[in-house]
Amino acid sequence: MLNVKSATPAMLSVKALLPRGKSLAALACLSFGLSAPLFAQDSVQALAYDEMTSGPVPIPAAERGLQTVKAEPWFKVSDEGWILEGPNFDANGDLIFSDVSNKRVLRLTKDKQLSTFVQLDDLSPGGLAFRQDGRLFIAALDFINGVGAIYSVDENGGDLQTVIPAEAGYQPDDLTFDAEGGLYFTDFAGESTQADGAVYYMPPDLSEIIPVVPDLAKANGIALSPDGQVLWTTEFGRNVMHRIQLADPTTIAPIGSAIPYHFIGPAPDSMRVDTDGNVYVSIFGQGRLMAFNSNGIPIGQILLPGRETGHNLMSTSMAIKPGTNDLYAVTSDGEGGEGANIFHAKVFASGLPSPASN
Repeated sequence: MLNVKSATPAMLSVKALLPRGKSLAALACLSFGLSAPLFAQDSVQALAYDEMTSGPVPIPAAERGLQTVKAEPWFKVSDEGWILEGPNFDANGDLIFSDVSNKRVLRLTKDKQLSTFVQLDDLSPGGLAFRQDGRLFIAALDFINGVGAIYSVDENGGDLQTVIPAEAGYQPDDLTFDAEGGLYFTDFAGESTQADGAVYYMPPDLSEIIPVVPDLAKANGIALSPDGQVLWTTEFGRNVMHRIQLADPTTIAPIGSAIPYHFIGPAPDSMRVDTDGNVYVSIFGQGRLMAFNSNGIPIGQILLPGRETGHNLMSTSMAIKPGTNDLYAVTSDGEGGEGANIFHAKVFASGLPSPASN
């Protein structure tokens, strides 16, 4: 029997509606007994995969409306899933890029003849950049042991010199030169919860290493705007892109630093800039590249073949051929069976001249 003193107003209201002699238990029996179910099964909606959400790397909802192009196969480097990195065009128009898996830098000539440009011993090459005198600088890493160095070679792949030794304690991942021959490089140290990485600068005489952007989690891609006033970099560990206005090569301008974009899913890698100041970022683990305008606002994307079924996802880097709007993206399919490939797409504007051509 209902205790009126302990009953709530809602309980009293229900009791008032019951026929004489009926209890709340009787009402419950009527509700859940032989009558229709309280929640009809055919009225319950269910989540279901569709064209936009199926596959291992669906494009995030906020990016589905971007102008989109699909890259085309251009050159198969290997049937094996070698990790590729660092493509740059030299003064002759040949494509120079890193074979991380086999610790060597490769040359692909204009008529698509592939050869070894330089072989390293202990570290794997990653990011590459030509200096104005034609020397190629190589960011080299041993990811497992957290050891890295920077080397340089001449235009023929000879005269190997050490710029930063492994003993110095850096983990160089990518690099770029300013117009004066100063070198910026990223330090891949740290984790998402430990910001030990940074962007550093070496003056043209390579006499010192100066921190420019500290406290980064696995600093990765790096690029300069066409006028050299804006420095771009990505944090692989925190999934963000930085836009840094420079007062001078090593000083951030007042109110000059910002994070204009947070990526969704894995993970921003290397980057390049075109003559209009647009920035292109390879997204490792997604088989695609994103394009941003000079303010860091997304304006387009490039999709690699096979990504919707989980192939060619290890998209690390790209090069835009100087004087053309032809972009060449390097990627690996890992153990997926499609090997290591270079894909081709057209982009908004031309690639910047190679420093070596000057």
